[in-house]
Amino acid sequence: RAGPAVAMWRRAAAALLFLGAAGILRHGFESRGRLVSPAELRRHRGFPGQPGLYLALLGQVFDVQRGRRHYGPGGAYSALAGKDATRAFATGDFTPAGLVDDVSALSPQELLSIQGWLSFYSDNYDPVGKLVGRFYDENGSPTEALREAEAAIEEALKFQAESEERKQQFPPCNSEWSSAKGTRFWCSRQSGGVNRVPRKLYRPGSKGNPCVCVRSTGPPWDHSHSSQHSNRGDLDNPHLEEYEGCHPLAEQCVLLG
Repeated sequence: RAGPAVAMWRRAAAALLFLGAAGILRHGFESRGRLVSPAELRRHRGFPGQPGLYLALLGQVFDVQRGRRHYGPGGAYSALAGKDATRAFATGDFTPAGLVDDVSALSPQELLSIQGWLSFYSDNYDPVGKLVGRFYDENGSPTEALREAEAAIEEALKFQAESEERKQQFPPCNSEWSSAKGTRFWCSRQSGGVNRVPRKLYRPGSKGNPCVCVRSTGPPWDHSHSSQHSNRGDLDNPHLEEYEGCHPLAEQCVLLG
């Protein structure tokens, strides 16, 4: 079974995932470059006679000239040039209504998509400066809209890191269905030879009760550093429920129908 050191390493890895992504996010919000007006940004759409090819994401302006075949006139992403269309990066909506910088009401997954794009542009294109508008004022200072967006993205990053840790604690069951035998859930010992049994997992705010594989021996996940435990793994977790008709310690469970 997994020892205390392994469990501690897993929690540390999940924390590092969050901190690393959050660090990338903060890097994207750093104050750098000059101020760019919306009018100047519109003059950088890559058309003949225009001085260059820019786009903006969360108020950060990038020179995307080296990606001209994608962002220049006729390119697949030409609609993004010369404006801040942050919302479209998350939704894929390239209509006029979607090519805007309003990120309110986006889902956590969509916000994570924006964070991913911000990291991509920071790594692959040259920063120009900050766009005066929704996210930066005329002095180049972050606006309340930017602070709200940053907080929402960091919250989504934290949720993602916690989800990764939950997957390590409660990996999904294997399952198969047939009209003759019904549904079979089972857990294997391939992950470090750990004994695991199927349980239904209740998660506040989530739809459905997925089958997860739960450690049936050793210390609970949250107390792996302590010598005082019941040696029942995570079986006593209050969010878990046994499958009716299945032995509590069986590694597989068959539900008819």
